[in-house]
Amino acid sequence: MKELGEYLKRTRISNGVSLTEACEDLDFSTTQLENIESGNVRAFKDVYELRDSVKSYAKYLGLDADKVVDEFNGFLFQHTSRISLEDIRAAQKKKEELLEEKRVKSPYTIEYKEKVSLMPVISIIIAIVCITLIVLIIVSNVNRHKDRTDELKYCIRLERLV
Repeated sequence: MKELGEYLKRTRISNGVSLTEACEDLDFSTTQLENIESGNVRAFKDVYELRDSVKSYAKYLGLDADKVVDEFNGFLFQHTSRISLEDIRAAQKKKEELLEEKRVKSPYTIEYKEKVSLMPVISIIIAIVCITLIVLIIVSNVNRHKDRTDELKYCIRLERLV
């Protein structure tokens, strides 16, 4: 971009146009035009606005605006192709986090996550254990044999009688 800015500056000077005169004719600020001629891309917030300004400036100087814009687009492609994919993803993640922070939060827009309660599961397990214990107690009492001593006492009495 520096080379393109210097080219525009040389053309302006060779046409005999002062910086203030160009700013007045184009309705640009002096710093804006100085930043274009020095190649200071970071001074502009929007790249598309910068491209339109460069195109207007090239038309004003009598240059082929399409060729100048193509040169600018070539610079832009070289500049953006150097950005790594990780940097792009990190910037997107940061942007999403900022949007999440700026999001309006009210009782009507808050998304509540459903909490999973363990109480029903625990109560079912306790119920199964209790039922199992009750069944075991009943089965052990039903299968219990009567003491055989009662039968023996009866047999002994019969022997004595005989």
